[in-house]
Amino acid sequence: MPVTVFYKDEVIARGSPSDFVGALRDLGPLARSSDLLAFDDDTGRQVDLDLSGAAAPRPRGRPALGVEAREVTLLPRHWEWLSAQPGGASVTLRKLVEAAMRAGRSERECLDAACRFLTVMAGDRPGYEEAIRALYAGDRENFDALCVLWPSAVAAHARALAWPRDAG
Repeated sequence: MPVTVFYKDEVIARGSPSDFVGALRDLGPLARSSDLLAFDDDTGRQVDLDLSGAAAPRPRGRPALGVEAREVTLLPRHWEWLSAQPGGASVTLRKLVEAAMRAGRSERECLDAACRFLTVMAGDRPGYEEAIRALYAGDRENFDALCVLWPSAVAAHARALAWPRDAG
């Protein structure tokens, strides 16, 4: 899961937590826990980073393959089609899900991710509510104008979450 880490409104790390968690541990004690915040780059949700460095104990026995059994309800014609596919229903469903995930997030998912991020990082800043309205209206010019008083890293990350195809 790629994350972006902010320390007092500035980006200090980006990428996989395993790549930078050691450096974050060296920051020392924080005056306020809210000074160091990490966000999932796909969902915009705030995440907790384990800075203790303690590895999780390895379970005994056969390693888990990460497969989880759940119930799926489909019409008979769907089951017939799935069973006719090479590898059967499970393989075909996994391939379809992987293809959808590679296709990327929808426009709405991107806007929701930016909104979640901004609620934490800019919820008490001037122009927040108007910026959220501009965000969902697709009014980038107004969004940028409303974010001008915010820290540039916060506004830039919100833009990258909302409109990832433009950030490249």
